[in-house]
Amino acid sequence: MFIESRFYNSRMVFTGTTPPGIFDYGHGICAVDSVYDRKEQTAIHLLIEEGRAAVIDTGTAHAAPHVLAALDAKGIAPAQVDYVVLTHVHLDHAGGAGQLMARFPNARLTVHPRGLRHMVDPSRLLAATVAIYGERETRRLYGEILPVPQARVIETPEGATLRLAGRELLFLDAPGHARHHVVVLDSRTGHIFAGDTFGLSYRELDQEGRQFSFPTTSPSQFDPAQLHRSIDRMLSYGPEAVYVAHFGRLTNLTVLAGDLHRLIDAHAALGERHRSAGAERKRLLMEGVRSLVLDERERQGWRLPSEKVLEIFALDIELNAQGIESWLDAEEKSSLKSRNTL
Repeated sequence: MFIESRFYNSRMVFTGTTPPGIFDYGHGICAVDSVYDRKEQTAIHLLIEEGRAAVIDTGTAHAAPHVLAALDAKGIAPAQVDYVVLTHVHLDHAGGAGQLMARFPNARLTVHPRGLRHMVDPSRLLAATVAIYGERETRRLYGEILPVPQARVIETPEGATLRLAGRELLFLDAPGHARHHVVVLDSRTGHIFAGDTFGLSYRELDQEGRQFSFPTTSPSQFDPAQLHRSIDRMLSYGPEAVYVAHFGRLTNLTVLAGDLHRLIDAHAALGERHRSAGAERKRLLMEGVRSLVLDERERQGWRLPSEKVLEIFALDIELNAQGIESWLDAEEKSSLKSRNTL
């Protein structure tokens, strides 16, 4: 599957200081702070080549003005955006897709085949989110979720490629966080846009430039074995940098991947320990993930007090515990189905 973008002959030139909330990494790559739950929690990445642009993940519907302002700062008009690329369709990554597509007249939306129906008709995705947060909180967090016309959507299964002004992007299937997850390999740099597959890493916890990575196991398709494989596959391409949605550019990837593998195993072991805890399981999983965060604070030498670290990770602790529960429930359902077919 190969898609060629329109070519733009004049090179974009940007001068002046970078506005707040935009993080430049060179090679036409920058992160835009979507200001989701707090600042520098969720990044939207822009890829600019020869005056054409791709927006990689969209944040929520509330993030659209931040994206438009960042494109304007880079000298890119809405008509010069060729692609809105989704790593997966969780609403902190894809909730703003409809809003942005309505503003980008020439853009096409790319999404894993499993996610296409949710972009064309987001009602089921929205209902699942309301079931977790409630209607009022869902609207506060994610804004108005607009559908995208199917004619403007491109499926990006394993091995799909597209070109942005000649710059090839390769899509790789990357389950483990979600079955509808892809990562995107940039041919010009060899870097990878990883969405949530390479974990989360908040810049306020960096120590003298030393980064960390912590897995995100949010519901409802966490799969430890698949996530291990997806991380190893990304590293097999030898990237010097990976861009994660939470938050920005990561390097020293071999060390970070080792941390991720260790912590994925710890999350899985936590689930196994409380598999049969019944009504107490959710509470025990929450406490367990909280302990993993505090253990990591000691291991990484984070200087912020424990209370502040737990505040930073509050949403992730909740979601990771829910993800472990979803994994346990899915395994039990699969086991029951297997027994019933014997």
